[in-house]
Amino acid sequence: MPNKKSAEKRMRTSEKNRLYNRYWSSRCKTAVKKVLEAVDDQDTELAEKRLQEAQSVIDKAIVKGVMHRNTGARRKSLLTNKVKTLAGEVVEVSQE
Repeated sequence: MPNKKSAEKRMRTSEKNRLYNRYWSSRCKTAVKKVLEAVDDQDTELAEKRLQEAQSVIDKAIVKGVMHRNTGARRKSLLTNKVKTLAGEVVEVSQE
């Protein structure tokens, strides 16, 4: 237990932030799992719909500071490539 008033406030703030971050992280993981589930079921239309939803959730997590922008970009890219391969499109990986 903290002894100083500022340490008590910091503890309350960090707990509030932890719960907020956990909510958004969980939401992102769930959205990604739903896309992968649709890809495993070979349902192209559903996978594309869920991909849009997942990209939206990931973008919101980035804006809120829960996820780093490069992490979000990487996850969106991987999901997009999986959905594209399911749809039969040729996926080119750019190497810079």
